[in-house]
Amino acid sequence: MTAWRVVAPGPVTGHPLERASEPIPEPAPGELLVKVLACGVCRTDLHVTEGDLPVHRPRVIPGHEVVGEVAALGDSVTESFAVGDRVGIAWLRHTCGRCAACLRGAENLCRQSQYTGWDADGGYAEFATVPAGYALHLPAGYTDTELAPLLCAGIIGYRALERAAVPVGGALGIYGFGGSAHLTAQVASARGARVHVMTRGAEARALAGRLGATSVQGARDTPPEPLDSAILFAPVGDLVPVAMEALADGGTLAVAGIHLTDIPALEYQRHLFRERQIRSVTANTRSDSVEFLRIAAEHRLSIDTHPYPLDRADRALKDLAGGKFSGAAVLEP
Repeated sequence: MTAWRVVAPGPVTGHPLERASEPIPEPAPGELLVKVLACGVCRTDLHVTEGDLPVHRPRVIPGHEVVGEVAALGDSVTESFAVGDRVGIAWLRHTCGRCAACLRGAENLCRQSQYTGWDADGGYAEFATVPAGYALHLPAGYTDTELAPLLCAGIIGYRALERAAVPVGGALGIYGFGGSAHLTAQVASARGARVHVMTRGAEARALAGRLGATSVQGARDTPPEPLDSAILFAPVGDLVPVAMEALADGGTLAVAGIHLTDIPALEYQRHLFRERQIRSVTANTRSDSVEFLRIAAEHRLSIDTHPYPLDRADRALKDLAGGKFSGAAVLEP
């Protein structure tokens, strides 16, 4: 099979990825072998490829927004999957199931958790494997290409929205408007929130307008009303004070990214007093995935996709790094 491996983590303007011909993997006991039909290009892939995240698996195949077809079952698969089923492979791949975090339903905080495209080979390939207990059933009504961004951008955005604790009918600010934000904005709007988008790119601002944002402005501009909640999707720590200052009394900022540049010093009176708070977002639970995909089935989301052939995966990552598109890039083998 064709696959891309991270051979030398570093800027995508160099050559951190290498295309190779690889043996098709064998599913281990309890795993599914999946023929990849589409794989989203996530900013986390960029962090893995450029070395912003530490190497967990040398020469890993990135990609964790995988839509595929079950090609084979490993021994001892007990979940309800059959050859030919369409399934999703997402970021969360393994948790221990025994630690305090797992036992209280916070498996996203499991210290033994493992992730697709970081700890194990992912979907920048023609085939991938997944533990059956972490494979996802997918909603009808979407193409393979449309489904791919839902499997991380959508799921993580949903968890960030929950962490932001938007009150009913409240004002939500979104900083950065890419693959995850454009899906989260639609879910928030469907719940009755007023969505104010702050982002730097003209194309992203145009997309926010088309999707019905209440207001759209530059990344550092002041929204037209105090924000009950905000989500920072851009991996830019300098925007944390900007977002905190835009919050109303008692407001919450959720930082959605797995990686963030350094946050400048916050001034207590200006940024935190009046019970304003900041929360991080760490991965997701499987129940988050199931709930978000249920919402996607009930509310037809508009998904802005930019297809690339698998043999242009390196170009897709460069274009993502350069802000060349709004929405989400998707690899199609």
